[in-house]
Amino acid sequence: MEKTNGGAPVVVKGLSKSFGEHRVLEEVNVTAGESETVAVLGRSGTGKSVLLKLLVGLQRPNAGEIRICGQTVQDRKPQELSEIRKKIGFLFQQAALYDSMTVAENVSFPLARHTDLSEADREKKVRELLSGVGLEKDMDKMPSQISGGMQKRVGLARALALEPKVLLLDEPTAGLDPITSAEIGELITDLKGKRQIASVVVTHDVQGARAFADRLILLHEGKVLVEGSFADLEKSQEPFVAQFIGTRKGGS
Repeated sequence: MEKTNGGAPVVVKGLSKSFGEHRVLEEVNVTAGESETVAVLGRSGTGKSVLLKLLVGLQRPNAGEIRICGQTVQDRKPQELSEIRKKIGFLFQQAALYDSMTVAENVSFPLARHTDLSEADREKKVRELLSGVGLEKDMDKMPSQISGGMQKRVGLARALALEPKVLLLDEPTAGLDPITSAEIGELITDLKGKRQIASVVVTHDVQGARAFADRLILLHEGKVLVEGSFADLEKSQEPFVAQFIGTRKGGS
């Protein structure tokens, strides 16, 4: 495997993906630097979640290149891909916690599976991670005993367990009330300063992305329609950009 180069932790060049004759992504370029949060926006079915699956190697692109911390993702053997994935933390849309495990056991799971830490060191690490998302007092609860927002916090703590260089978040504020959504956004923002993580966030939440993202990418019909700050999107002359932002501002 190649050694990590000095480039951005996430580099996507000319990425294209089709399912049969249906082109989902077409020549997409995405870069996320260290301590940078990039939000990928777009309508449902425009390829946002497919992009995340390609980044972690769950699907293979038809064309283009994906590099995580300088290492290509496509065309890897399973063992090589497993090593690359250890550099990636993934927050699933529905948190994807194990129902039969406590909050602490969920966060400890990747540590037990991928590290040689002693049980005492794992417990210390888990406590630190849960403290970082404000859930240290809830570590002995089951997922069914905590709210959806708390479950996403647990999922975020678990995603950070192996101290990844890259964090991928799939709709982190979906289904949450405005206050809880803002709290999740604040946690994402804090990561930039504390952990220097490169984050790619797939979201429909335009206003949330405005608050926590350094850069926004709007996908439309499988292509990058516009990229930049929220102010750049507001200045865009593309009709779809104004429609997308305006619709979300209206709360529909």
